[in-house]
Amino acid sequence: MADMKRWMYSPLGCVLVFFIGCSGDEKVQARVDFDPVPMPDDWSTAGPGGPTTSFSDGDLFAPCAYLNGGEGTAEHQNLVGMHDGWVMFPWAPESGGGGISFFDMSDPCNPVKVGEAAAETMRESHTLPTGIVNGREYLAVGHHTDNSTGGIGLFDITDPMNPEWVSSVDFPGYDYPDAYFRVALSTTWVGDRLFVAAGLLGVITVDVSDPLNPVIANEVVDPGHIVGTFHVVGDVGIASSAGLARVMVYDISDPDNWDVRADFSVSTDFENFTNYYFSNLGGEYMFFARKNNGGGPVAWDFTDPDEPVFAGALEVTDGDGGYVFRHNDLLFQGESNFGVMYDFSDPTNISELARFELPGDLDTVTPMGNVAIVSVDEKGDPGKATGVFPFDTQPDTVAPAVRWNRPANGQSWVKPTTAIGIALDEQVEPRSAHAGSIRVWTEDGTSVSGRYYTLEAAINFVPDEPLPANTTIWVEVPSGGVADVSGNPVDQTTRFAFSTGGTVKPWPN
Repeated sequence: MADMKRWMYSPLGCVLVFFIGCSGDEKVQARVDFDPVPMPDDWSTAGPGGPTTSFSDGDLFAPCAYLNGGEGTAEHQNLVGMHDGWVMFPWAPESGGGGISFFDMSDPCNPVKVGEAAAETMRESHTLPTGIVNGREYLAVGHHTDNSTGGIGLFDITDPMNPEWVSSVDFPGYDYPDAYFRVALSTTWVGDRLFVAAGLLGVITVDVSDPLNPVIANEVVDPGHIVGTFHVVGDVGIASSAGLARVMVYDISDPDNWDVRADFSVSTDFENFTNYYFSNLGGEYMFFARKNNGGGPVAWDFTDPDEPVFAGALEVTDGDGGYVFRHNDLLFQGESNFGVMYDFSDPTNISELARFELPGDLDTVTPMGNVAIVSVDEKGDPGKATGVFPFDTQPDTVAPAVRWNRPANGQSWVKPTTAIGIALDEQVEPRSAHAGSIRVWTEDGTSVSGRYYTLEAAINFVPDEPLPANTTIWVEVPSGGVADVSGNPVDQTTRFAFSTGGTVKPWPN
Protein backbone atom coordinates (compact mmCIF):
# COMPACT_ATOMS: atom_id res chain seq x y z
CA MET A 1 0.00 0.00 0.00
CA ALA A 2 1.24 3.45 -0.80
CA ASP A 3 1.09 5.87 2.14
CA MET A 4 0.11 9.04 0.30
CA LYS A 5 0.93 12.14 2.37
CA ARG A 6 1.01 15.65 0.94
CA TRP A 7 1.02 19.14 2.37
CA MET A 8 -1.43 21.89 1.55
CA TYR A 9 -1.13 25.53 2.60
CA SER A 10 -4.28 27.05 4.03
CA PRO A 11 -5.80 29.99 2.14
CA LEU A 12 -5.96 31.70 5.54
CA GLY A 13 -2.21 32.01 5.42
CA CYS A 14 0.34 31.67 2.66
CA VAL A 15 -0.47 29.85 -0.56
CA LEU A 16 3.12 29.44 -1.70
CA VAL A 17 5.18 26.33 -1.30
CA PHE A 18 7.69 27.78 1.13
CA PHE A 19 7.19 29.66 4.37
CA ILE A 20 6.72 33.29 3.40
CA GLY A 21 5.79 36.09 5.76
CA CYS A 22 2.19 37.20 5.57
CA SER A 23 0.18 39.80 7.41
CA GLY A 24 1.56 39.85 10.95
CA ASP A 25 4.22 37.33 9.86
CA GLU A 26 1.68 34.53 10.31
CA LYS A 27 2.64 31.21 8.77
CA VAL A 28 -0.33 28.88 8.57
CA GLN A 29 0.05 25.32 7.35
CA ALA A 30 -2.67 22.69 6.97
CA ARG A 31 -1.70 19.06 6.58
CA VAL A 32 -3.74 16.70 4.40
CA ASP A 33 -3.17 13.03 5.15
CA PHE A 34 -4.45 11.03 2.22
CA ASP A 35 -5.97 7.62 2.93
CA PRO A 36 -3.64 4.93 1.57
CA VAL A 37 -4.54 3.29 -1.73
CA PRO A 38 -3.06 0.37 -3.69
CA MET A 39 -0.05 0.80 -5.94
CA PRO A 40 -0.88 1.72 -9.56
CA ASP A 41 0.33 -1.60 -10.94
CA ASP A 42 -1.50 -3.72 -8.37
CA TRP A 43 -3.51 -5.62 -10.96
CA SER A 44 -3.17 -8.70 -13.14
CA THR A 45 -5.08 -10.67 -15.76
CA ALA A 46 -5.88 -14.35 -16.07
CA GLY A 47 -5.15 -14.30 -19.79
CA PRO A 48 -1.93 -13.29 -21.55
CA GLY A 49 -3.20 -10.00 -22.98
CA GLY A 50 -2.46 -8.55 -26.39
CA PRO A 51 -0.19 -9.87 -29.14
CA THR A 52 3.51 -10.31 -28.40
CA THR A 53 4.58 -11.44 -31.89
CA SER A 54 6.92 -9.64 -34.30
CA PHE A 55 6.34 -9.71 -38.05
CA SER A 56 8.25 -9.08 -41.25
CA ASP A 57 7.25 -6.33 -43.65
CA GLY A 58 5.86 -9.00 -45.95
CA ASP A 59 3.43 -10.16 -43.29
CA LEU A 60 1.67 -6.82 -42.98
CA PHE A 61 -1.88 -6.10 -44.15
CA ALA A 62 -2.64 -9.70 -45.05
CA PRO A 63 -4.58 -12.23 -42.95
CA CYS A 64 -2.48 -14.67 -40.93
CA ALA A 65 -5.42 -16.36 -39.16
CA TYR A 66 -9.21 -16.36 -38.88
CA LEU A 67 -11.48 -16.35 -35.83
CA ASN A 68 -14.55 -18.55 -35.72
CA GLY A 69 -17.19 -19.15 -33.10
CA GLY A 70 -19.25 -22.20 -32.36
CA GLU A 71 -21.35 -24.49 -34.49
CA GLY A 72 -23.48 -22.63 -37.02
CA THR A 73 -21.47 -19.40 -36.86
CA ALA A 74 -22.89 -16.95 -39.38
CA GLU A 75 -20.58 -14.93 -41.61
CA HIS A 76 -21.99 -11.83 -39.91
CA GLN A 77 -19.42 -10.53 -37.47
CA ASN A 78 -18.02 -7.23 -36.22
CA LEU A 79 -15.96 -6.00 -33.26
CA VAL A 80 -13.86 -7.81 -30.68
CA GLY A 81 -12.83 -6.65 -27.20
CA MET A 82 -10.35 -7.48 -24.45
CA HIS A 83 -11.43 -8.86 -21.10
CA ASP A 84 -9.09 -10.07 -18.36
CA GLY A 85 -6.35 -10.73 -20.89
CA TRP A 86 -8.62 -12.73 -23.23
CA VAL A 87 -10.04 -11.52 -26.54
CA MET A 88 -13.85 -11.56 -26.55
CA PHE A 89 -15.32 -12.52 -29.91
CA PRO A 90 -19.10 -12.24 -30.36
CA TRP A 91 -20.65 -14.16 -33.23
CA ALA A 92 -24.30 -13.45 -33.84
CA PRO A 93 -26.16 -11.99 -36.83
CA GLU A 94 -28.68 -9.19 -36.48
CA SER A 95 -31.48 -11.75 -36.85
CA GLY A 96 -30.36 -13.55 -33.68
CA GLY A 97 -28.73 -16.82 -32.72
CA GLY A 98 -25.03 -16.97 -31.90
CA GLY A 99 -22.69 -16.79 -28.97
CA ILE A 100 -19.46 -15.52 -27.43
CA SER A 101 -15.97 -17.01 -27.61
CA PHE A 102 -12.78 -16.19 -25.72
CA PHE A 103 -9.33 -16.49 -27.28
CA ASP A 104 -5.71 -16.45 -26.21
CA MET A 105 -4.28 -14.01 -28.78
CA SER A 106 -0.73 -13.67 -27.47
CA ASP A 107 0.34 -15.36 -30.71
CA PRO A 108 -2.25 -13.71 -32.94
CA CYS A 109 -1.57 -15.90 -35.97
CA ASN A 110 -2.28 -18.99 -33.87
CA PRO A 111 -5.27 -17.98 -31.75
CA VAL A 112 -6.36 -20.52 -29.14
CA LYS A 113 -10.00 -20.72 -28.12
CA VAL A 114 -10.28 -21.06 -24.33
CA GLY A 115 -14.03 -20.69 -23.73
CA GLU A 116 -17.34 -20.43 -25.51
CA ALA A 117 -21.10 -20.34 -25.03
CA ALA A 118 -23.98 -20.26 -27.47
CA ALA A 119 -27.21 -18.35 -26.91
CA GLU A 120 -30.25 -18.93 -29.09
CA THR A 121 -31.55 -15.37 -28.72
CA MET A 122 -28.25 -13.44 -28.72
CA ARG A 123 -28.27 -10.71 -31.37
CA GLU A 124 -25.50 -8.77 -33.10
CA SER A 125 -23.80 -6.31 -30.73
CA HIS A 126 -21.77 -3.21 -31.50
CA THR A 127 -20.23 -2.74 -28.04
CA LEU A 128 -19.10 -5.20 -25.37
CA PRO A 129 -19.79 -3.63 -21.95
CA THR A 130 -19.07 -5.55 -18.77
CA GLY A 131 -19.90 -5.06 -15.10
CA ILE A 132 -19.19 -6.76 -11.79
CA VAL A 133 -22.09 -7.35 -9.37
CA ASN A 134 -21.71 -9.23 -6.09
CA GLY A 135 -18.42 -10.71 -7.18
CA ARG A 136 -19.67 -12.02 -10.51
CA GLU A 137 -18.94 -10.51 -13.92
CA TYR A 138 -21.42 -9.99 -16.74
CA LEU A 139 -21.43 -9.00 -20.42
CA ALA A 140 -24.36 -7.18 -22.04
CA VAL A 141 -25.26 -7.92 -25.68
CA GLY A 142 -28.20 -7.64 -28.03
CA HIS A 143 -31.16 -10.03 -27.67
CA HIS A 144 -33.72 -11.13 -30.28
CA THR A 145 -36.50 -13.72 -29.92
CA ASP A 146 -38.70 -12.82 -32.87
CA ASN A 147 -39.57 -9.78 -34.96
CA SER A 148 -41.54 -8.15 -32.15
CA THR A 149 -39.62 -9.44 -29.13
CA GLY A 150 -36.12 -8.41 -28.23
CA GLY A 151 -33.90 -6.08 -26.22
CA ILE A 152 -30.69 -6.88 -24.37
CA GLY A 153 -29.34 -10.04 -22.77
CA LEU A 154 -26.61 -10.90 -20.30
CA PHE A 155 -23.85 -13.49 -20.15
CA ASP A 156 -22.17 -14.45 -16.89
CA ILE A 157 -18.47 -14.34 -17.87
CA THR A 158 -16.99 -14.76 -14.39
CA ASP A 159 -15.24 -17.81 -15.78
CA PRO A 160 -14.42 -17.01 -19.42
CA MET A 161 -13.79 -20.68 -20.02
CA ASN A 162 -17.41 -21.41 -19.12
CA PRO A 163 -19.56 -18.37 -19.97
CA GLU A 164 -23.30 -18.71 -19.53
CA TRP A 165 -26.36 -16.85 -20.87
CA VAL A 166 -28.32 -15.89 -17.74
CA SER A 167 -31.03 -13.29 -18.46
CA SER A 168 -32.67 -10.89 -20.87
CA VAL A 169 -35.17 -8.04 -20.94
CA ASP A 170 -37.51 -7.13 -23.78
CA PHE A 171 -38.10 -3.56 -24.97
CA PRO A 172 -41.58 -2.16 -25.62
CA GLY A 173 -41.83 -1.20 -29.28
CA TYR A 174 -39.09 -3.58 -30.43
CA ASP A 175 -39.49 -4.14 -34.17
CA TYR A 176 -37.32 -6.18 -36.52
CA PRO A 177 -36.39 -6.78 -39.42
CA ASP A 178 -35.47 -3.13 -39.69
CA ALA A 179 -32.00 -3.26 -38.15
CA TYR A 180 -31.77 0.40 -37.06
CA PHE A 181 -35.10 1.89 -35.99
CA ARG A 182 -36.39 -0.09 -32.99
CA VAL A 183 -33.71 -2.51 -31.80
CA ALA A 184 -30.81 -2.46 -29.34
CA LEU A 185 -27.81 -1.18 -31.31
CA SER A 186 -25.14 -0.64 -28.63
CA THR A 187 -24.85 -0.54 -24.86
CA THR A 188 -22.80 1.22 -22.17
CA TRP A 189 -22.60 -0.06 -18.58
CA VAL A 190 -22.11 2.53 -15.80
CA GLY A 191 -23.02 1.72 -12.19
CA ASP A 192 -26.31 -0.10 -11.87
CA ARG A 193 -27.42 1.11 -15.29
CA LEU A 194 -27.13 -0.04 -18.85
CA PHE A 195 -27.60 2.81 -21.30
CA VAL A 196 -28.92 1.19 -24.48
CA ALA A 197 -28.92 3.05 -27.79
CA ALA A 198 -32.13 1.81 -29.42
CA GLY A 199 -32.72 3.82 -32.59
CA LEU A 200 -36.05 5.65 -32.60
CA LEU A 201 -36.80 4.12 -29.19
CA GLY A 202 -34.16 6.54 -27.85
CA VAL A 203 -31.80 5.71 -25.00
CA ILE A 204 -33.31 3.01 -22.79
CA THR A 205 -31.90 2.73 -19.28
CA VAL A 206 -31.93 -0.77 -17.82
CA ASP A 207 -31.47 -1.39 -14.09
CA VAL A 208 -28.92 -4.20 -13.79
CA SER A 209 -28.39 -4.06 -10.02
CA ASP A 210 -29.63 -7.66 -10.20
CA PRO A 211 -28.23 -8.95 -13.52
CA LEU A 212 -30.36 -12.05 -13.27
CA ASN A 213 -33.48 -9.87 -13.33
CA PRO A 214 -32.80 -6.75 -15.43
CA VAL A 215 -35.67 -4.25 -15.65
CA ILE A 216 -36.28 -1.13 -17.72
CA ALA A 217 -35.84 1.97 -15.57
CA ASN A 218 -36.16 4.90 -17.96
CA GLU A 219 -36.38 5.96 -21.59
CA VAL A 220 -35.17 9.22 -23.11
CA VAL A 221 -36.61 9.87 -26.57
CA ASP A 222 -35.90 12.92 -28.70
CA PRO A 223 -38.23 12.77 -31.71
CA GLY A 224 -36.49 12.03 -34.96
CA HIS A 225 -33.16 11.04 -33.38
CA ILE A 226 -32.12 7.52 -34.40
CA VAL A 227 -29.71 6.71 -31.58
CA GLY A 228 -26.92 4.32 -32.56
CA THR A 229 -24.42 4.84 -29.75
CA PHE A 230 -24.44 6.36 -26.28
CA HIS A 231 -21.00 7.13 -24.89
CA VAL A 232 -20.51 8.13 -21.26
CA VAL A 233 -17.57 9.99 -19.73
CA GLY A 234 -18.38 11.09 -16.18
CA ASP A 235 -21.16 13.67 -16.30
CA VAL A 236 -21.40 13.68 -20.12
CA GLY A 237 -23.57 11.41 -22.26
CA ILE A 238 -23.24 11.54 -26.05
CA ALA A 239 -26.10 10.15 -28.15
CA SER A 240 -24.92 9.71 -31.72
CA SER A 241 -27.00 8.70 -34.70
CA ALA A 242 -27.21 5.51 -36.70
CA GLY A 243 -27.13 6.76 -40.27
CA LEU A 244 -27.96 10.46 -39.96
CA ALA A 245 -25.94 13.55 -39.00
CA ARG A 246 -27.45 14.47 -35.63
CA VAL A 247 -25.65 14.32 -32.26
CA MET A 248 -27.15 15.11 -28.87
CA VAL A 249 -25.04 15.75 -25.77
CA TYR A 250 -26.49 15.48 -22.27
CA ASP A 251 -25.54 16.36 -18.72
CA ILE A 252 -26.14 13.03 -16.97
CA SER A 253 -24.58 13.94 -13.61
CA ASP A 254 -27.98 12.99 -12.21
CA PRO A 255 -28.43 9.76 -14.19
CA ASP A 256 -32.19 9.82 -13.65
CA ASN A 257 -32.70 13.43 -14.80
CA TRP A 258 -30.81 14.58 -17.88
CA ASP A 259 -30.30 18.04 -19.32
CA VAL A 260 -29.43 18.74 -22.96
CA ARG A 261 -25.98 20.32 -23.34
CA ALA A 262 -25.75 20.42 -27.14
CA ASP A 263 -27.74 19.38 -30.20
CA PHE A 264 -26.05 19.67 -33.59
CA SER A 265 -25.43 18.04 -36.97
CA VAL A 266 -22.02 16.75 -37.97
CA SER A 267 -20.33 18.66 -40.78
CA THR A 268 -16.85 18.96 -42.26
CA ASP A 269 -14.75 21.58 -44.03
CA PHE A 270 -16.00 20.17 -47.35
CA GLU A 271 -19.58 19.25 -46.46
CA ASN A 272 -22.27 21.16 -44.56
CA PHE A 273 -24.29 18.13 -43.50
CA THR A 274 -22.50 14.80 -42.96
CA ASN A 275 -24.45 11.60 -42.46
CA TYR A 276 -22.43 8.94 -40.70
CA TYR A 277 -22.98 5.23 -40.16
CA PHE A 278 -21.68 4.94 -36.61
CA SER A 279 -19.49 6.79 -34.13
CA ASN A 280 -16.87 6.09 -31.49
CA LEU A 281 -14.97 7.85 -28.72
CA GLY A 282 -11.18 8.20 -28.50
CA GLY A 283 -9.78 10.66 -25.98
CA GLU A 284 -11.29 14.11 -26.41
CA TYR A 285 -12.59 13.28 -29.89
CA MET A 286 -15.74 11.72 -31.22
CA PHE A 287 -15.19 10.00 -34.54
CA PHE A 288 -17.91 9.64 -37.15
CA ALA A 289 -17.71 7.17 -40.06
CA ARG A 290 -18.90 9.15 -43.07
CA LYS A 291 -21.35 7.38 -45.41
CA ASN A 292 -23.50 7.80 -48.52
CA ASN A 293 -21.40 10.34 -50.45
CA GLY A 294 -18.14 8.50 -49.90
CA GLY A 295 -16.43 7.49 -46.70
CA GLY A 296 -13.58 8.53 -44.46
CA PRO A 297 -13.32 9.51 -40.78
CA VAL A 298 -14.66 12.75 -39.32
CA ALA A 299 -13.35 14.04 -35.97
CA TRP A 300 -15.01 16.50 -33.61
CA ASP A 301 -13.35 17.82 -30.45
CA PHE A 302 -15.55 17.42 -27.34
CA THR A 303 -13.19 19.07 -24.84
CA ASP A 304 -16.06 21.49 -24.19
CA PRO A 305 -19.13 19.24 -24.43
CA ASP A 306 -21.42 22.27 -24.47
CA GLU A 307 -19.80 23.43 -27.73
CA PRO A 308 -18.12 20.58 -29.65
CA VAL A 309 -16.07 21.79 -32.62
CA PHE A 310 -15.01 20.25 -35.91
CA ALA A 311 -11.39 19.03 -35.79
CA GLY A 312 -10.68 17.30 -39.08
CA ALA A 313 -11.88 14.89 -41.76
CA LEU A 314 -10.76 12.99 -44.83
CA GLU A 315 -12.95 12.38 -47.84
CA VAL A 316 -12.53 8.88 -49.25
CA THR A 317 -14.49 8.87 -52.48
CA ASP A 318 -14.59 5.06 -52.91
CA GLY A 319 -15.43 4.40 -49.27
CA ASP A 320 -18.68 4.03 -47.34
CA GLY A 321 -18.09 4.22 -43.60
CA GLY A 322 -18.92 1.50 -41.08
CA TYR A 323 -17.25 1.49 -37.64
CA VAL A 324 -14.22 3.46 -36.45
CA PHE A 325 -11.62 3.01 -33.68
CA ARG A 326 -8.72 5.10 -32.42
CA HIS A 327 -5.35 3.56 -31.58
CA ASN A 328 -2.97 6.30 -30.38
CA ASP A 329 -2.25 8.36 -33.52
CA LEU A 330 -3.96 5.90 -35.84
CA LEU A 331 -7.58 5.43 -36.87
CA PHE A 332 -9.05 2.17 -38.17
CA GLN A 333 -12.29 2.26 -40.12
CA GLY A 334 -14.33 -0.19 -42.17
CA GLU A 335 -15.30 1.33 -45.52
CA SER A 336 -17.64 -1.46 -46.76
CA ASN A 337 -15.51 -2.64 -49.70
CA PHE A 338 -12.26 -2.43 -47.73
CA GLY A 339 -10.85 -1.25 -44.42
CA VAL A 340 -8.37 1.59 -43.89
CA MET A 341 -5.65 2.53 -41.40
CA TYR A 342 -5.42 6.33 -41.18
CA ASP A 343 -2.76 8.65 -39.78
CA PHE A 344 -4.37 10.85 -37.11
CA SER A 345 -1.18 12.42 -35.72
CA ASP A 346 -2.43 15.76 -37.05
CA PRO A 347 -6.24 15.93 -36.82
CA THR A 348 -6.29 18.74 -39.39
CA ASN A 349 -4.42 16.59 -41.91
CA ILE A 350 -5.76 13.02 -41.70
CA SER A 351 -4.21 10.75 -44.32
CA GLU A 352 -4.60 7.19 -45.54
CA LEU A 353 -1.77 4.77 -44.69
CA ALA A 354 -2.90 1.32 -45.79
CA ARG A 355 -5.92 -0.79 -46.71
CA PHE A 356 -7.26 -4.15 -45.55
CA GLU A 357 -9.03 -6.48 -47.98
CA LEU A 358 -11.45 -9.26 -47.00
CA PRO A 359 -14.33 -10.64 -49.10
CA GLY A 360 -17.71 -9.34 -47.96
CA ASP A 361 -19.17 -6.17 -46.49
CA LEU A 362 -16.12 -5.01 -44.54
CA ASP A 363 -17.47 -2.69 -41.84
CA THR A 364 -15.19 -3.28 -38.82
CA VAL A 365 -11.44 -3.05 -38.20
CA THR A 366 -10.58 -3.39 -34.49
CA PRO A 367 -6.96 -2.59 -33.54
CA MET A 368 -5.48 -4.97 -30.97
CA GLY A 369 -1.79 -4.40 -30.21
CA ASN A 370 0.05 -4.67 -33.52
CA VAL A 371 -2.72 -6.53 -35.34
CA ALA A 372 -6.14 -5.55 -36.62
CA ILE A 373 -9.16 -7.84 -36.32
CA VAL A 374 -10.99 -7.30 -39.61
CA SER A 375 -14.64 -8.41 -39.89
CA VAL A 376 -17.39 -8.51 -42.48
CA ASP A 377 -21.09 -8.62 -41.64
CA GLU A 378 -22.43 -9.88 -44.96
CA LYS A 379 -21.32 -12.03 -47.92
CA GLY A 380 -18.22 -13.35 -46.18
CA ASP A 381 -16.43 -16.51 -47.27
CA PRO A 382 -17.29 -19.50 -45.03
CA GLY A 383 -15.03 -19.55 -41.99
CA LYS A 384 -13.32 -16.33 -43.06
CA ALA A 385 -15.61 -13.53 -41.88
CA THR A 386 -13.06 -12.34 -39.30
CA GLY A 387 -9.36 -12.20 -40.12
CA VAL A 388 -6.26 -11.30 -38.12
CA PHE A 389 -4.12 -8.78 -40.02
CA PRO A 390 -0.71 -7.64 -38.72
CA PHE A 391 -0.16 -3.92 -39.31
CA ASP A 392 3.13 -3.30 -37.44
CA THR A 393 6.29 -5.39 -37.40
CA GLN A 394 6.87 -4.91 -33.64
CA PRO A 395 4.60 -5.54 -30.64
CA ASP A 396 2.86 -2.46 -29.30
CA THR A 397 4.99 -0.57 -26.75
CA VAL A 398 3.29 2.84 -26.98
CA ALA A 399 1.78 4.07 -23.73
CA PRO A 400 -1.87 5.16 -23.74
CA ALA A 401 -2.63 8.73 -22.72
CA VAL A 402 -5.48 10.27 -20.74
CA ARG A 403 -6.86 12.89 -23.11
CA TRP A 404 -10.15 13.94 -21.53
CA ASN A 405 -11.72 13.86 -18.09
CA ARG A 406 -15.17 14.70 -16.78
CA PRO A 407 -16.09 16.51 -14.64
CA ALA A 408 -13.57 19.02 -15.93
CA ASN A 409 -10.69 20.33 -13.87
CA GLY A 410 -11.91 23.35 -11.89
CA GLN A 411 -15.61 22.60 -12.47
CA SER A 412 -17.90 23.69 -9.61
CA TRP A 413 -21.42 22.84 -8.52
CA VAL A 414 -21.16 19.29 -9.81
CA LYS A 415 -24.07 17.13 -8.72
CA PRO A 416 -23.03 14.62 -6.02
CA THR A 417 -24.61 11.80 -8.05
CA THR A 418 -22.12 12.16 -10.91
CA ALA A 419 -19.82 9.48 -12.21
CA ILE A 420 -16.16 10.41 -12.79
CA GLY A 421 -14.78 9.54 -16.20
CA ILE A 422 -11.60 9.54 -18.22
CA ALA A 423 -11.12 8.89 -21.93
CA LEU A 424 -7.85 7.60 -23.36
CA ASP A 425 -6.50 7.46 -26.88
CA GLU A 426 -6.82 3.67 -27.28
CA GLN A 427 -8.63 0.64 -25.92
CA VAL A 428 -7.64 -0.30 -22.37
CA GLU A 429 -7.53 -3.52 -20.38
CA PRO A 430 -10.47 -3.35 -17.91
CA ARG A 431 -8.51 -5.06 -15.13
CA SER A 432 -6.09 -2.10 -15.04
CA ALA A 433 -8.84 0.22 -13.76
CA HIS A 434 -8.84 -0.10 -9.97
CA ALA A 435 -8.50 1.89 -6.74
CA GLY A 436 -4.76 2.30 -7.20
CA SER A 437 -4.81 3.42 -10.84
CA ILE A 438 -7.74 5.86 -10.63
CA ARG A 439 -7.61 7.42 -7.17
CA VAL A 440 -10.40 9.58 -5.76
CA TRP A 441 -10.20 11.57 -2.50
CA THR A 442 -12.25 14.25 -0.82
CA GLU A 443 -10.56 17.49 0.27
CA ASP A 444 -9.78 16.08 3.72
CA GLY A 445 -7.90 13.12 2.22
CA THR A 446 -10.66 10.55 2.62
CA SER A 447 -10.56 7.92 -0.12
CA VAL A 448 -13.83 7.55 -2.06
CA SER A 449 -14.83 3.94 -2.66
CA GLY A 450 -16.58 2.91 -5.81
CA ARG A 451 -16.74 0.71 -8.90
CA TYR A 452 -14.97 0.93 -12.24
CA TYR A 453 -16.55 0.42 -15.67
CA THR A 454 -14.51 0.22 -18.86
CA LEU A 455 -15.75 0.36 -22.43
CA GLU A 456 -12.99 0.43 -25.05
CA ALA A 457 -11.15 3.74 -24.43
CA ALA A 458 -13.39 5.11 -21.65
CA ILE A 459 -13.31 4.37 -17.91
CA ASN A 460 -16.03 5.52 -15.51
CA PHE A 461 -15.76 5.48 -11.73
CA VAL A 462 -19.08 5.31 -9.87
CA PRO A 463 -18.90 6.15 -6.14
CA ASP A 464 -20.63 3.72 -3.81
CA GLU A 465 -22.48 6.65 -2.28
CA PRO A 466 -23.20 10.16 -3.62
CA LEU A 467 -20.27 12.50 -3.17
CA PRO A 468 -20.43 14.80 -0.13
CA ALA A 469 -21.99 18.22 -0.74
CA ASN A 470 -19.91 21.40 -0.90
CA THR A 471 -16.69 19.41 -1.13
CA THR A 472 -13.69 19.42 -3.45
CA ILE A 473 -12.92 16.07 -5.06
CA TRP A 474 -9.34 15.28 -6.06
CA VAL A 475 -8.71 12.66 -8.77
CA GLU A 476 -5.35 11.19 -9.70
CA VAL A 477 -4.50 8.81 -12.55
CA PRO A 478 -0.88 7.93 -11.70
CA SER A 479 1.69 6.77 -14.19
CA GLY A 480 2.24 3.02 -14.23
CA GLY A 481 -1.42 2.10 -13.66
CA VAL A 482 -4.13 2.14 -16.33
CA ALA A 483 -2.86 0.11 -19.28
CA ASP A 484 -3.76 -0.72 -22.86
CA VAL A 485 -4.62 -4.24 -24.04
CA SER A 486 -0.90 -4.97 -24.55
CA GLY A 487 -0.11 -4.08 -20.93
CA ASN A 488 1.52 -0.71 -21.65
CA PRO A 489 0.63 1.63 -18.75
CA VAL A 490 0.14 5.37 -18.92
CA ASP A 491 3.52 7.04 -18.48
CA GLN A 492 2.30 10.42 -17.24
CA THR A 493 0.30 11.26 -14.14
CA THR A 494 -2.98 13.11 -14.60
CA ARG A 495 -4.63 15.06 -11.78
CA PHE A 496 -7.80 17.10 -11.71
CA ALA A 497 -10.11 18.62 -9.14
CA PHE A 498 -13.79 19.60 -9.11
CA SER A 499 -16.31 20.52 -6.46
CA THR A 500 -19.86 19.71 -5.46
CA GLY A 501 -19.97 23.28 -4.11
CA GLY A 502 -18.94 26.69 -5.35
CA THR A 503 -15.21 26.54 -4.50
CA VAL A 504 -12.63 24.17 -5.98
CA LYS A 505 -9.56 23.72 -3.83
CA PRO A 506 -6.50 23.06 -6.01
CA TRP A 507 -4.47 19.92 -5.65
CA PRO A 508 -2.05 20.08 -2.71
CA ASN A 509 1.48 20.89 -3.78
